[in-house]
Amino acid sequence: MSAGPTEPEQRPGRLRPTSAGAITAWSVVGLLGGWLVHAVVDRTGGTPPVVTWAQPLALLLVAAILGATAYLTWRAVHVHETRLDPQQAVNRLVLARACALVGALMAGGYLGYALSWLGVDTDLADQRLWRSLVAAAAGAAIVVTALLLERACRVRSDEDPP
Repeated sequence: MSAGPTEPEQRPGRLRPTSAGAITAWSVVGLLGGWLVHAVVDRTGGTPPVVTWAQPLALLLVAAILGATAYLTWRAVHVHETRLDPQQAVNRLVLARACALVGALMAGGYLGYALSWLGVDTDLADQRLWRSLVAAAAGAAIVVTALLLERACRVRSDEDPP
C-alpha cells in the first residue's frame, strides 16, 4: 500500500548520461552571464574585456585532449574489450560530465558576449564578436567530446540485449 507514485526501478551502480536539459540550462546561464558582462561593464564605466586568441585556443586544446581520451577509452573498452579499472572509469566519467557542463557554460558565455557586440560601433567590437564566436564554437567542441568520452565509458552488462 503506497500512497505516492511508484518510482521506476533502478539497478544499483548505474549512472544516467548527462541530460540535454542540464546542458541547455548551463548554456542559458552562460549566455545570460556573457551578455551581462558587456552591459554591466558599460554601465560602471569600465572597459569591456578583450577576447584574445589564447582563450579559444585553450578551449580547443581541452577539446582535443578530451577527444583523444574518448578515442583511447572507446578503443580499450569496445575494440580490445579490456576492462577499465573501476577507479579509472569513474574518474573518466566525472571528467566527462564536468567538462560537458563547463563546456556548455563557456560556449553560452562566449556566445552571449558575442551577441552583446552586435550592432555596436566601436574600435574593437568586430574583433570581440568574432573571437567570442570562435571561443563559443570551441566550448561546443568541449561539450561534444565530453559526451563522446562519457559514451565511450559505457559497457554492456550481461542483462543488456546484444
